[in-house]
Amino acid sequence: MGTIAGYGVSVIFFFYGLKLNLGQLRTGLSNPRLHLLIHTTTFLLFPLIILAIKPLFQNPDLQTLWLGIFFLAALPGTVSSAVVMVSLAGGNIPAAIFNASLSSLLGVFITPLWMGLLMNTTSASFDMEDVVLKLVVQVLVPVVAGMLLHRFWGAFAEKYRKQLGNFDKGVILLIVYTSFCESFDSGVFSLLGWQELLLLWTGMVVLFFLIYGITTFVGKLFRFSREEHITASFCGSKKSLVQGAVMSKVLFAGLPSAGILLLPILLYHASQLLIVSSIAQRMSREKH
Repeated sequence: MGTIAGYGVSVIFFFYGLKLNLGQLRTGLSNPRLHLLIHTTTFLLFPLIILAIKPLFQNPDLQTLWLGIFFLAALPGTVSSAVVMVSLAGGNIPAAIFNASLSSLLGVFITPLWMGLLMNTTSASFDMEDVVLKLVVQVLVPVVAGMLLHRFWGAFAEKYRKQLGNFDKGVILLIVYTSFCESFDSGVFSLLGWQELLLLWTGMVVLFFLIYGITTFVGKLFRFSREEHITASFCGSKKSLVQGAVMSKVLFAGLPSAGILLLPILLYHASQLLIVSSIAQRMSREKH
């Protein structure tokens, strides 16, 4: 199943590149302050906040859980759900497409860099060059290939967008399932009770609202328009389960704790979908 998931990941990102419209990306280029806020939040503010709370995880049994939370913080933002929610709320759609796409590409390099700073000290087997090379082959090359073929097969990808979305979900479920099976077999999850899970989920919700609040505040300082404010808050606060599942296969290959390391992004992803969809629907009603 691991081999199937590995090939499936490359297919996911090939079709993602195939659906990218370069014209829309160029349209979204024109707001550097908005782009700076989103990517600073995604790749700098998130990790720094989680580094700041590390002293709360002094218990050795919680170290793996903290590493999973940091992994969540180092991930790029979502693509499809961010754009859908920005569109529903009446935000800047070209800017959302540009930033979500750029975030995915930057994550191939920035996420391993952040994780390498920690895992080099805890794992002698961590090889930064090998990790980045695998991610470039599995993620970046398929995306670029898809973008180059957009003019020929882009219409096909749009026509079957729903079916391709179902394929994406199937591959992600396969990766998560195999990771959790390995963790359960090794007994890692015996360290977590329902109280710890509830605290973790609560923490993920608090983290979301903290980031959302900061991006909203900075957006007001920058005097963003309503559309820019929505785009900054939605894109800056989201994290990608797809990228998390993909990168976990490379970063945590062979680790029995891979399931626990994926747990924070699973909880955060579910929370962000529920919260942002509610906010987007309210903003949509206010717009009309």
